[in-house]
Amino acid sequence: MVSYINVLIYGVGGMMMAGVALLVAFQEKLVYVPVLPGLTKSYPITPARLRLKYDDVWLRSSDGVRLHAWFIKNFPDCRGPTMLFFQENAGNIAHRLEFVRIMLEKLQCNVFMLSYRGYGASDGFPSQSGITRDAQAALDHLIQRSDIDTSRIVVFGRSLGGAVGSVLARNNPDKVSALILENTFTSILDMAGIMLPFLKWFIGRSGPKGPRILNCLVRSPWSTIDVIDQIKQPILFISGLRDEMVPPSHMQMLYAKAVEHNRRCTFIDFPTGMHMDTWMSGGDRYWRSIQLFLEQNVSGNQGNNMHSDDEPR
Repeated sequence: MVSYINVLIYGVGGMMMAGVALLVAFQEKLVYVPVLPGLTKSYPITPARLRLKYDDVWLRSSDGVRLHAWFIKNFPDCRGPTMLFFQENAGNIAHRLEFVRIMLEKLQCNVFMLSYRGYGASDGFPSQSGITRDAQAALDHLIQRSDIDTSRIVVFGRSLGGAVGSVLARNNPDKVSALILENTFTSILDMAGIMLPFLKWFIGRSGPKGPRILNCLVRSPWSTIDVIDQIKQPILFISGLRDEMVPPSHMQMLYAKAVEHNRRCTFIDFPTGMHMDTWMSGGDRYWRSIQLFLEQNVSGNQGNNMHSDDEPR
């Protein structure tokens, strides 16, 4: 009987360790999903399909990787804000074009959409260090453009894009005028235990005795919680309270840490917002909140935090 129990314990333990080993080995395929099931890596549509004026932009990251992007113009020489948009982890920039079309209409801005390495028409393979370089290349390109107001570049990141944008804003306080985060996680380390509960025993930012044992094996931790309090620019936090992927508590923790060091932080939540559709379920209030944030922080009219049931706080 004792022998049977020992075999069972060792067997289950072995299976769990084998599972952990596989997850560690193939972690990039879980964090980065350039191709959605049943679709191809190529763009299903271009901005022209939505009658948007745009430039195809080709960049070189600092390590030589060739990147593709779309610069979508509101007007031939729009001097409104320029949004540097960083997408979620799955699919490509073409899947966000309807959102961008409405953004152009509601905010009267330009939008620069970057394909991370390995996504869309960009070369290479995604990684945290690589995508960090890609984001910097996109910002450096915008700073050199003569057809935009380079003092009004706003980084907008959703989910993984929020982690990317946070690092970029932290690294470029003199080039990024403001940061908008939507449904962003505190860290991939924290997300591991949410997506696969048994991993919380092995991977996570902290436990009763400190960091968990396998944290060192995570190659793309994207620990936004360790970056957010170093950002000096105004930050808008947009949270969907029905987010089925990233717990809304992650956005609340990011805001709480940021506001300790940065009074130009604004938080707004949407009761019916899910991970990908907060902008749809939020309706006009979603866009009014962003517009108000831009007017207060990117148009020279700086404002303090607001607190009410109907407006950002």
